[in-house]
Amino acid sequence: MFDPAPEHWSARAGLRPGRSFYSWHIDFAAAPQIVALHASYADLLHRLPDFTPMPLQRMFLDVQGIGFADRVPDQDLAGIVEATRRRLTDLGAIPVTVGPAVLRKESIQLPVRPVAPLQHLRELTQAAIVDVWGDDAIPERPDLDPHLTLAYSNNITGTAAVPLQLPAHSPYSTALSISAVTLLSITYTGQVYEWTPSLTLAW
Repeated sequence: MFDPAPEHWSARAGLRPGRSFYSWHIDFAAAPQIVALHASYADLLHRLPDFTPMPLQRMFLDVQGIGFADRVPDQDLAGIVEATRRRLTDLGAIPVTVGPAVLRKESIQLPVRPVAPLQHLRELTQAAIVDVWGDDAIPERPDLDPHLTLAYSNNITGTAAVPLQLPAHSPYSTALSISAVTLLSITYTGQVYEWTPSLTLAW
């Protein structure tokens, strides 16, 4: 899966062209509710030429990074996957609401709420990393802000063309349950990010 790398994206420390990073994400792309929600905002995005719509295939929710592929031996990755499987076994489905769309800095987002059970999911994936590598092995991450991105600003100059608020629109949202995480290998080529799903753990 390939995506443009907008100017405003902050590269992860150590990220360079050709280097891959392993990360747990929730894949919403095939969920019928998200397919319909994504389509429902097509008209809004059509009215905002300064934003580049995010393709449906990029409807991923970031959960927890693991590490750069060149520093994660295959045996360690297999151990982290198995530890994550054990940690998530009794979790149970996580009901969430996605949307309605909001304007955040340089992007249009679909918030995913409530946050607390998603934070618990992140903590379980972190604990699985600790199971294999120890307490000091968790990659630094900002506070969890669960959302799907509908569009990114393509206004590199930062002029007034980017609106201060969204035009009037129907506040579409949807409800669904989360019961799986997907391991992604994310590679920055220098111009685009390539997102390659490796495996999915369901509970």
